[in-house]
Amino acid sequence: MWSAATLLPLPVLVPLFAAGLTLALHRHPRAQRVIAVTALAVVVATAAVLVGLADRGPVVAVIGDWQVPVGIDLVADRLSALMLLVSGVVLLCVLLYSMAQGGADGSDDVEVVGDGDRATDAAGDADLAERRDVLPVAIFHPTFLVLAAGVANAFLAGDLFNLYVGFEILLAASYVLLTLGGTGDRIRAGSVYVVVALVSSVVFLMAVGLAYSATGTVNLAQLAERLPDVDPAVRLGIQLLLLLGFGIKAAIFPLSAWLPDSYPTAPAPVTAVFAGLLTKVGVYAVIRTQTLLFPAGGAGNGRVDEVLMVLALLTMLVGILGAVAQDDIKRLLSFTLVSHIGYMIFGVALAGSASTAAAIFYVVHHITVQTALFLVVGLIERRGGTTSLDRLGGLARVAPGLAILFFVPAMNLAGIPPLSGFLGKVGLLEAGVRNGSGLAWVLVAGSVLTSLLTLYALVKAWNKAFWQEAPPEVVASSARVPLGMALPAAALVGVGLALTVFAGPIYGYAQRAADSLTDGHTYQQAVRDDGGLPPGDDVAGADE
Repeated sequence: MWSAATLLPLPVLVPLFAAGLTLALHRHPRAQRVIAVTALAVVVATAAVLVGLADRGPVVAVIGDWQVPVGIDLVADRLSALMLLVSGVVLLCVLLYSMAQGGADGSDDVEVVGDGDRATDAAGDADLAERRDVLPVAIFHPTFLVLAAGVANAFLAGDLFNLYVGFEILLAASYVLLTLGGTGDRIRAGSVYVVVALVSSVVFLMAVGLAYSATGTVNLAQLAERLPDVDPAVRLGIQLLLLLGFGIKAAIFPLSAWLPDSYPTAPAPVTAVFAGLLTKVGVYAVIRTQTLLFPAGGAGNGRVDEVLMVLALLTMLVGILGAVAQDDIKRLLSFTLVSHIGYMIFGVALAGSASTAAAIFYVVHHITVQTALFLVVGLIERRGGTTSLDRLGGLARVAPGLAILFFVPAMNLAGIPPLSGFLGKVGLLEAGVRNGSGLAWVLVAGSVLTSLLTLYALVKAWNKAFWQEAPPEVVASSARVPLGMALPAAALVGVGLALTVFAGPIYGYAQRAADSLTDGHTYQQAVRDDGGLPPGDDVAGADE
């Protein structure tokens, strides 16, 4: 009999099945493209339905009807359903962008996913340029779909080990995507990324092992019940290990040094999806575990929250100061990415319903806006031949539409009223003021300063790329921005604007998600009611 739980495995299984099909059809690139787009469209449609269903209460699927600790449960509450929908939309737009890029370069046998520096390539090694720009579709589509499956699995995981598996699936795919083309820069950046990712995975696995040894389970609902009875020192150790592992993945200072050197070397669509989405999977894990397993008011949690507030402040300031110093748009955006992770951690560290709602809204906003900006930078690179601000100029005259496509998400990221970035920041600032502690006030001041410096860095980039005197190579260039590439980028810019237009309902959804997260019992009771927990495991406070 059909039930809502039937939908839960689809966002994981459909991309995996499609990845196998696209690999088998590696000699038929058009069929691969149809399959890949169809699979991600199914994920988006499923996620949209789950967003509506989860608003009535968490949807739980117990795979194979095996109960914990043997069985695996997938859970879609408001937070995971919302993240699943946003990630699906972003992945679909990036896939369409990369396909259009390949089509514009006139090949059915290869997918072009990176422009490289065309000005340099024209005068340099043609073979290197070809390797940099082109890769077999047979590799790209299956890997991209596996990445989508890993992201979905991480958002829907109902236990720590399945969350770990989700991370490993997406990380394995990201290793391949980051080093596509096999250039020296990408191999070096990919090597750093691999080492950092492996360290974070080992730390995460240690946390999973410690949690199981202390409680006898890795199921999130059961952990929420049993952790309060665990020795405080052991519980603190589990919490710190989880934060360390997720902090590396989310690029929280000082664990963020790897990011600005890794992401900019990848092809434009890959950089876009990495920057917009992958770090947010780490942020999602921080929100999930901090609210469910280590809720506010627990012994020792206040001290950890203070540490998180300090890290949030340092992440914001160090990141934005790095962005201000950059003269390359990709690196500039990579540093702003690090900086704005600090806002999200700020919301988590305040440990309240209002701050968590603001953090959720800001995560949704940042995924769409940051991905849109990186896609637009890919268009700038294609039109101007480089991403160096010192070698760009005059693009507003030769490509005025591109100027608008960059300006709108840039102002959104900077937090200009009344855009969604402004609304998310106001929510965080209000929560900080309401907290009233000295550290919260310092964070409020740091947030405002970071926002102003973000505006300065992005306006500087916009002025240099679009308004300074155009270099001769830009004027002489006959390169055009393909409509098929511009449309997905414009669609994501439009999604960012839609977050402003429909901010009330979306913020309300985020607030209800935050209320359920800070309550905690809703999640546990849903898992119990749907058979995810064996009889005899009482849900603390369920009857209160």
